[in-house]
Amino acid sequence: MLIDTYDRVATDLRVSLTDKCNLRCTYCMPEEGLQWLGKSELLSDDEIVRLIRIAVTSLGITEVRFTGGEPLLRPGLVSIVEQCAALTPRPRMSLTTNGIGLKRTAAALKAAGLDRVNVSLDTLRPDVFKTLTRRDRHKDVLEGLEAAREAGLTPVKVNSVLMPGLNDDEAPELLAWAVANDYELRFIEQMPLDAQHGWKRDGMITAGDILASLRTRFTLTPEDDEARGSAPAERWTVDGGPHRVGVIASVTRPFCRACDRTRLTADGQIRTCLFAREETDLRSALRSDAPDAEIARLWKVAMWGKKAGSGLDDPSFLQPDRPMSAIGG
Repeated sequence: MLIDTYDRVATDLRVSLTDKCNLRCTYCMPEEGLQWLGKSELLSDDEIVRLIRIAVTSLGITEVRFTGGEPLLRPGLVSIVEQCAALTPRPRMSLTTNGIGLKRTAAALKAAGLDRVNVSLDTLRPDVFKTLTRRDRHKDVLEGLEAAREAGLTPVKVNSVLMPGLNDDEAPELLAWAVANDYELRFIEQMPLDAQHGWKRDGMITAGDILASLRTRFTLTPEDDEARGSAPAERWTVDGGPHRVGVIASVTRPFCRACDRTRLTADGQIRTCLFAREETDLRSALRSDAPDAEIARLWKVAMWGKKAGSGLDDPSFLQPDRPMSAIGG
């Protein structure tokens, strides 16, 4: 069991498969100049599967989310999913992706055992998409979403970040589109995880801003806390249901007290929080032929030291040295 000193138990493992991405979203990455991890630094497919096996069979992990960078860029992704689906007990498995490669891979991922996907899409306007991502791939993302739904990777969740002066007026349109296409929309407050460290609290689009905008067009009924559990998103039913919308307010409404996550980076480091500045190295243990029991022990020690919260409200807060693309969203 992965328990910390605040009696939180981690059952949800986020696994970054690569630090590379085929978009350059302004709130995540600079246009050029990021130093990618070398091949020898990345965990191999077998190393990833071994760590997931240890987490599932020895440490109580029940959910695995594959992230990046962009996880669809990992050549061995389908095989990794297939091997993890064969574990006993079988974890629930999902994928967070920009959607560009889903048209090509959705059916194979479903056949391998993937349960569902989260797709990032911040705008319905192709020109705004190009400005936000620095790439002209809007159509590919929409086609990827359709392919995921048709393959049965449901519920298909769409993650959207609103940025001042770019897409901050799109919340109602995004929700109407999600309802019409049977996607579950989740807005995410912009977090201080950009590579260029340009994030500023002042001027960011908050959960309060998003909800006020949505309520100009929709009636939102909040779900109770019991239904939310440890999920990061607060959720509301839309116009009486059945569709729902969520808001992940990591900055203004942190949910650290209910956090049940542990994170594995693409280069084999354990992180207890997205905003942590410390990591625990499991890659070295793997490559020095440490037994499973020793790797599990290192993982438990790392999680025991998890802090009470992200520290975002502390005036001395410092962004992590590594951006989201390197540590997994």
